Amino acid sequence: MEHADRGDRTPSGLCVGFRTNTLSDERLQYVRQLGVSDVFVNPTEPGGGTGGDIFADESDRTATDRRLPLGPDDVPSVEYLESLEAACADHGVRLAGIHTLGYNCYGDIKFGRPGAEKQLESIKTLVRNMGEAGLPVLGYQWNPRGVVPMRTGTVPLRGDAQGTSFELTDVEDAGDPALDREYTEAELWENYEGFLREVLPVAEEAGVTLALHPIDPPNIESIGGIPRLFRNVESFRRAMDAVPSDNHGLKLCLGCFSEMGVDVVDVVREFGERGDIVFVHFRDVEGTAESFNETFVDCGNYDEFEVMRTLIDTGFDGIVIPDHVPEMRDDTDWGHRARGFTAGYLRGLLRGALAE
Repeated sequence: MEHADRGDRTPSGLCVGFRTNTLSDERLQYVRQLGVSDVFVNPTEPGGGTGGDIFADESDRTATDRRLPLGPDDVPSVEYLESLEAACADHGVRLAGIHTLGYNCYGDIKFGRPGAEKQLESIKTLVRNMGEAGLPVLGYQWNPRGVVPMRTGTVPLRGDAQGTSFELTDVEDAGDPALDREYTEAELWENYEGFLREVLPVAEEAGVTLALHPIDPPNIESIGGIPRLFRNVESFRRAMDAVPSDNHGLKLCLGCFSEMGVDVVDVVREFGERGDIVFVHFRDVEGTAESFNETFVDCGNYDEFEVMRTLIDTGFDGIVIPDHVPEMRDDTDWGHRARGFTAGYLRGLLRGALAE
């Protein structure tokens, strides 16, 4: 019998979720034990690659391991998406959406290469299949993962936990060997806005909402000859206004905005009042884009309680997820210990903010 839990969903609808590469019985049971009610599945490349994501998740490779291979030649069927939803439901968990599109799904669109049309059609098919399966959110980013480094090292945190770090001075030989020239920012904006014009009408018809993630690290205009579009607040205003749609919003990564050195509370208020926040990456860093490290959720640059309170005040009714977590001693690669701590902390923040 599934027991009720007062912390699962608040009257506003705001709740705590996770990203996960696997929807195995063991992972879903663990998620539910923490009082977490929603998960986003993070796709893998066909054949098992991570698409350049440095945050591995090879834990819970059991007999019930369920993953989502995704690429231009491997678009999951409606039936497969429904089977993943059913597996989640069997554990009292809701499959809230697909966490992101890997670079393998959009790289040719981003750079206007010959494979762009095929990638566009694959994304449209994915969105239609998600709509038919009742899967409401597709996260995406315009970030050449695996081409430009996301992190360059680690630093010790409290108790000798480890947090990933980035030092711009350590970046060497960045670039995409498939690119035969440098690209201008105007070219990449044109390609991106063309993507929106093609895909958003399909998303609207399917009832699927797209959620854009910032480039990580932000602020830096270009690395390896590749302009970094979504690096500041102004770029997100432009992205939301370029092709206005109720089916387009932000995967609001608080850690990335913290890296920008802006007032994160002001950012939450602005995009929350616009109704542009789809879901939230609730993490933080110490330092800013050119030199920073990730840290525990109760540390970092911004006031996490004030951010949670502002999400509630602006009427946000979606999901906040830890996204990245520090590496704790004897933890798994997915970070069962660190995610357990973070989920509990976020649920406590949420309950405290609601009680005011």
